Amino acid sequence: MTAADRHAAWLSADRGDGTYRNPVLAADWSDPDVVSVGDDYYLTASSFGRVPGLPLLHSRDLVNWTLIGHALERLEPAEAFAVPRHDCGVWAPSIRHHDGRFWIFWGDPDHGIFQVNAEDVRGPWSRPHLLKAGKGLIDPCPLWDEETGAAYLVHAWARSRSGIKNRLTGHRMRPDATGLLDDGTTLVDADRLPGWFTLEGPKLYRHDGWFWILAPAGSVATGWQGAFRSRAFFGPYEERVVLAQGDTDINGPHQGGWVRTPAGEDWFVHFQELGAYGRLGHLQPMRWDAGGWPVLGEDGSPVREHRKPTLPPQPPAAPVTDDDFPGGRFGRQWQWTANPAEGWTLPHSGDGLRLTCVRSADALDLRRLPHVLTQRLPARPVTVEVGLRLESTEPGARAGLAVLGDAFSWIGLERGTDGTVRLVHRFAESVAEAERDAAHATPAPDGQARLRIAVGPGARCRFAADTGAGWTPYGQVFAALPWRWVGALLGLFAATPEPAEAATGAQPAGTALFRHFRIAPAGPAPAG
Repeated sequence: MTAADRHAAWLSADRGDGTYRNPVLAADWSDPDVVSVGDDYYLTASSFGRVPGLPLLHSRDLVNWTLIGHALERLEPAEAFAVPRHDCGVWAPSIRHHDGRFWIFWGDPDHGIFQVNAEDVRGPWSRPHLLKAGKGLIDPCPLWDEETGAAYLVHAWARSRSGIKNRLTGHRMRPDATGLLDDGTTLVDADRLPGWFTLEGPKLYRHDGWFWILAPAGSVATGWQGAFRSRAFFGPYEERVVLAQGDTDINGPHQGGWVRTPAGEDWFVHFQELGAYGRLGHLQPMRWDAGGWPVLGEDGSPVREHRKPTLPPQPPAAPVTDDDFPGGRFGRQWQWTANPAEGWTLPHSGDGLRLTCVRSADALDLRRLPHVLTQRLPARPVTVEVGLRLESTEPGARAGLAVLGDAFSWIGLERGTDGTVRLVHRFAESVAEAERDAAHATPAPDGQARLRIAVGPGARCRFAADTGAGWTPYGQVFAALPWRWVGALLGLFAATPEPAEAATGAQPAGTALFRHFRIAPAGPAPAG
């Protein structure tokens, strides 16, 4: 077995005996939606303000998933995402296959409802098309009705932008998805349903003569999954709770998509909110009761373990995490915290990621830097390691390995005013506007180090470094925190502080070289 195979087997939810264990995606794959096309299954998820956006995952058995690309190269409008907007951008996309094309719709709470489409899931994808402009328009999902030829769209609302929530709105849509044909009609007003609140995330289907809307309510951490049905698209709809936590340890369970296999089995992919780890992807069996209603999980409660779907066996797989950065290029698991600018990375002939030490007045607050390269924090105990050489000779230049969220902490190298390089460990609390020392700086004589973060249960992080004399721990335990909607991230960065009054347009000041990024197991996965 190769190192890549061992890595996939460790991260995979496949237990190797015909069963799987949730989560099937043990990281922040938020608001998943899934579609089946022939023998293949494709999943996309919220990417918020990170670039590229709209991740595309592929599976043949709904358990073993690989990341095959992204559908959105840059966020639009571009000027709005030149700086980090961690909780904005792409919210709750829907993926569909219609008329020989893949379609992805999403809501940007500040700008409106967008769609992109492609003949091949691997691209090229179209430029984002603004289907409906407005604030607070979120969680859109289309439906092309094969019985009538009509096309529809349903969406939810974000009260923070619109003053409206707990409501689902429906539209007739042009079949080519270039526009809507009406001003919208309220399909479900959950304020009229006793006990229902924060209804959102609708997914629209046609089944057994009914229009179906599968939509969660009750908030992401403590809510439930609902189903609504009507003989006519514009209602009236009747409702039922079809998945709730019950006596299990799977809180939420929240927002996802339904697929049917060639064997006629039904499955539902949803997420579980788990603090700093974000929203983890779960797979639930699905059946229909005598009254024609869906029943998810085990009689309406989520399963932790279950037999796999009746599909051809597949080798263990999981989205890749490790990277040797061949030719100075980074893998598809990485995303910038804003639209990237030219020159942030420098391609070269060897292995290793060469990041420019971009001058910035925000260099002391990683949350405000657009040129941080991030990937998801695995929801299990892990050890993260990367090699670093600080090549910049600019006083104040720094680079490092970070855990980034509403609070952040990083370990890395910094060049002093005397030209020497020091090993530093810094952090900032949620309310802080700039970092401060987490440990005493120590010399790094060769200007290079191996950096490590050991992530334990509860996303508690311990930092260490090796500058040539063996591993040395630095600072206190740091408890990773999410942003409001986004889980904590692992990040690589290079920067040079620049006083605000002397800003030079974020010009580079030398480079830093990262090599051999690795994530390895450090213990059993958390229960949930």
